[in-house]
Amino acid sequence: MKSAHAGNGHLRDFTTDPRVLVIAAIAVVVATAGLFAGIVLLKLIRLATNIAYFGQFALAELRLEDTPLGLAAVIVPVIGALIIGLMARFGSEKIRGHGIPEAIEAILLGRSRLDAKVAVLKPLSSAISIGSGGPFGAEGPIIMTGGAIGSLIAQMLPVSDNERKTLLVAGAAAGMTTVFGTPIAAIMLAVELLLFEWTPRSFIPVAVAAIIAEVERTLLHLPGPIFPFSGSMEASVAGLGGWVLVGIASGLLSGLLTQLVYACEDAFQKLPIHWMWWPMIGGLVVGIGGLIEPQALGVGYDNIANMLDGRVVAAAALTLLVVKAIIWSVALGSGTSGGVLAPLLIMGGAMGAVLAGILPEATPGFWPLLAMAATMGGTMRAPLTATFFAVELTGNTHMLVPLIAACATAHAVTVLLMKRSILTEKVARRGHHLIREYRVDPFALTRVREVMTNRVESVPAAMTLHGAAAFLTAPDTRHPSFPVINEEGHVLGVIDPPAILRWRRAGKHRKTTLGELLTANVSHLPVVSREDARLVGYVGWKDLMRVRSKKQAEERDRAALLSFGARRKAEQGIGDPV
Repeated sequence: MKSAHAGNGHLRDFTTDPRVLVIAAIAVVVATAGLFAGIVLLKLIRLATNIAYFGQFALAELRLEDTPLGLAAVIVPVIGALIIGLMARFGSEKIRGHGIPEAIEAILLGRSRLDAKVAVLKPLSSAISIGSGGPFGAEGPIIMTGGAIGSLIAQMLPVSDNERKTLLVAGAAAGMTTVFGTPIAAIMLAVELLLFEWTPRSFIPVAVAAIIAEVERTLLHLPGPIFPFSGSMEASVAGLGGWVLVGIASGLLSGLLTQLVYACEDAFQKLPIHWMWWPMIGGLVVGIGGLIEPQALGVGYDNIANMLDGRVVAAAALTLLVVKAIIWSVALGSGTSGGVLAPLLIMGGAMGAVLAGILPEATPGFWPLLAMAATMGGTMRAPLTATFFAVELTGNTHMLVPLIAACATAHAVTVLLMKRSILTEKVARRGHHLIREYRVDPFALTRVREVMTNRVESVPAAMTLHGAAAFLTAPDTRHPSFPVINEEGHVLGVIDPPAILRWRRAGKHRKTTLGELLTANVSHLPVVSREDARLVGYVGWKDLMRVRSKKQAEERDRAALLSFGARRKAEQGIGDPV
């Protein structure tokens, strides 16, 4: 370990190097691929809807409530769920769920590797699920699909695990930007949920991907903002009280919805049938719910627009909230494929419409919008993402202060009441613990000279093996290990009783000097001068550095994991891709 007496010239605020420009350039390709994947998913959803409910092989935008099927429509979600169960059973089990937990798991546990099956089957299964009436959004699946595309491209290139993670998240951000036209929120989602760090080396490529996706979707004349809203509310004490009240209510709703989803999942786990059949049961509940409230089916973007226009009365909003919450929780708990973001917006907005009558007077749609964002932020534990998402969806920057007030309040409620979010609970149930708090690593701020022992006891290289054994076992020897230095003061290695025992068992002569026995490999952490490699200190307890060494390997070692059909090279004991 170099350096106790070196100056500060080699230290920097950030560790990012020019390599970030290479990863940013790759992110441009990832963004374009993610954009087209998102467009394909949206087209597939519309096609699946038209086939399932209208018998038309067309891309026209038709409303589910206008289906001619009547009561027979209840069976459509069941058939769609059966197809998804078969796809998950015989294709890839990774298509089950809403996508973001699976992306998190791949990032933290699978070296950011997702296989080609996920990139193909996830959007297809989600299109079938949503197109057959599933009460889901498209954002979770496209985040998973975009992430899979980024991961696949990265696996073809010699990149480190951290660079592969960055490209996976870049694809996810590009996918979310494609669906909603919200590049800032996509970047914040990456920071709050997916990257598990806040550094320029990851932020810059992800920002590049989101911006490129936004520019490309604009060139393709995709709409944005997709839910224009010009309302506002003057800041006041009464208004602040209303913002906080909506945040509290949204936080409680977030907790209730999370508990409901996992209660349903637990109930399905107890069924004496294979999980492949569970989505059919969820599909039946969805079909029945659709008969009660057709507006609860599908992505439901019309509901969001109507709430923001103030066209949803309290009674209708309450019905929509209850039906949507039930069918969404049951369907998601059954293991089908679909996202959580759009449903959270709808359910939160419905609650806001119900509460609007008792809250201070505001522009129509103001309270539903506030509750939409706060419910999303509270449930996903991503208050900044939810705030910017609402602003970009509506194009209304005047809503920033009320939005952040409500989202921060909802975040506080859910953090205090729940151990985990709806996204991390699934990962935790698989036996993995996550920490979503980012702090500056104390190791990064601490200089070696601040923790090392300055008065170092050492032994000379000329000491014999017999002499070293006697020295280490002497009653007045105070330490178990000592650095060995030559006449110039250079460190040759470290001796301790196990080392002496190994040499004696290996048949080394008792008169052999330590200088002859030691190689240049130093197993402990003596501190030497940067200028002339002289011993100036000593850091003990080598196990303290194991985690840091692994982290450095993830950032330093670069390898291509895919080679266009060639047999994959051995991966040093790492298992199959996630």
